[in-house]
Amino acid sequence: MASTPCSSSTCAPIQSSLFSSFTLRRRLPLVGAFCMLSLGLSNIYTPFYSSALKTGSKLGVRSHSAIRMEANSTTVPSIVVYVTVPNKEAGKKLAESIVTEKLAACVNRVPGIESVYQWEGKIQTDSEELLIIKTRQSLLEALTEHVKAHHEYDVPEVISLPITGGNLKYLEWIKESTRE
Repeated sequence: MASTPCSSSTCAPIQSSLFSSFTLRRRLPLVGAFCMLSLGLSNIYTPFYSSALKTGSKLGVRSHSAIRMEANSTTVPSIVVYVTVPNKEAGKKLAESIVTEKLAACVNRVPGIESVYQWEGKIQTDSEELLIIKTRQSLLEALTEHVKAHHEYDVPEVISLPITGGNLKYLEWIKESTRE
């Protein structure tokens, strides 16, 4: 018969502390992953990331293929703009007019989104299409006015997010494909 190294009264505190330590170790990677997603890799590892961009080492990134926006004079401050539309036809028409007017270099149309929102005191749910628009920051006001003039909604969504870096050739293409 095997003997136990401790009685049940002395093992309980040890098991409890082992469980707590194990639980903590299991949760720490989740906390770290959350922080990485929230803060972004470039914010946490900026010195390493920056040196890798310059040398083209470690991360497999070549200095001519990816840049930070403020570091290059061949690009302009650029943004991504989200606009929702009620259907495919409205999305196609608005996207084409935006690109034709050179208010954006590219508009991606993402079908099949469902929007849940509050409007006039009621919760609404609608099927929509999302337009993802890449353009110059300086064109936001003109783009917003264009969307408001050509949109079916009384209050169309027009929100912008800054582009902080990316493929240099693509960012130069945004500059070349849009009006000043």
